Amino acid sequence: MLRREFLKSSALSLPLFTCNNIVDSKEEKLFFEIGLAQWSLNRALKSGQIDNLDFVQIAKETYNINVVEYVNQFFFDKANDKNYLSEMMTRSNDYGVINYLIMIDDEGYLGDSDKNKRIKAIENHKKWVEAAKFLGCEHIRVNAHGTASSEEVSSFATESLSQLGEFAKSFGINIIVENHGGYSSNAKWLVNVIENTGMDNVGTLPDFGNFCIRSKPAELTDWGSSVGGCAEEYDKYLGVKEMMPYARSVSAKTHNFDSNGNSVETDYYKMLKIIKDFGYKGYISIEYEGEEYSEHEGILLTKQLLEKAGRNV
Repeated sequence: MLRREFLKSSALSLPLFTCNNIVDSKEEKLFFEIGLAQWSLNRALKSGQIDNLDFVQIAKETYNINVVEYVNQFFFDKANDKNYLSEMMTRSNDYGVINYLIMIDDEGYLGDSDKNKRIKAIENHKKWVEAAKFLGCEHIRVNAHGTASSEEVSSFATESLSQLGEFAKSFGINIIVENHGGYSSNAKWLVNVIENTGMDNVGTLPDFGNFCIRSKPAELTDWGSSVGGCAEEYDKYLGVKEMMPYARSVSAKTHNFDSNGNSVETDYYKMLKIIKDFGYKGYISIEYEGEEYSEHEGILLTKQLLEKAGRNV
C-alpha cells in the first residue's frame, strides 16, 4: 500500500473514533502538548507502506498533531545528507510541524566496557547531533547501554554522556536518555548517571513502559516462536517521578486498551498526575506499540486517552 492509500484508509476509519475525539473548544486546555513518536508507525514504515518523508504530513493531516519525534533507523543513512534533511525540513515547514527530537539507536553502546568501542559510539552519535540541529530539533534521545557491572556501565555511560553533551552544547542540542532496558530501566541508576555528568544539557526521557530490569529467559514454543517476558520490573510510577526533574520530553507508551479506552498496562490518570504535580508543561508524545489494534487506531486511542486523562487530573 502506497502513502496515498495509507492516508486514504486512515481517513476512512476516522468516523469510528471521531465522536470520542472531538475536542470542545470550551474545554480546559491540557497542561501539556501532545506529540507523535515515529515509532508508533514503525510497522508501516518498515513495510514501505509509508516513507519517513511522509511522517509530518501524516502527523498533521491524519492526527492533527503539530510536534514529532523521529527515529533514526527510518533514515539511518541520511544523517549527513543535507539534501535529504532539507527536504525533511521543507515538509515540516510546509505542514507547520515542529521537529522536536531524534531517537538514536544502533550507533554503539555509550556504556561499553571497551574504551575504543565507547569512543566509536560517541563519534557515531555526533552526526545525529548535527542532523538534529539542521532539522531544528532540541534533543537527541540516546541509550545508556553496556554489558559490564552496573557500577562500571554507570561510570562509562557518565563519561560518554559528558563528552557527547560537551560536543552538543555548541549546537544547542540536549542529550536525553530513555529508560530503555537493562540498567537504564532502573530509574535510580539512570538518574545517578545523569546527575554525575553535571551537565545542564544532559537529561532524561521518561517512558511509561520500558521498566523491565531483568527479562525471563526466552523459551521456544510449540510453534517455534521465542517467548520471554519480564522477570523483574521497576515501579513505573516511582520511576517516572524520579526521572521528571531531568525530563525534556515524555513518552506515553500504550499496548492494550480496555472497553473504556483506558490503557491496560498503565493508569494514565495516576501517571499524568505525577507529571502535572511536578509542574511539567512540555510535550508528551504518543508511542503506540500494541498489536490488538492497527497502528492508526492505537494512535487515536492513545491521543483520546491523553486528552481525557489530561483534563481530569
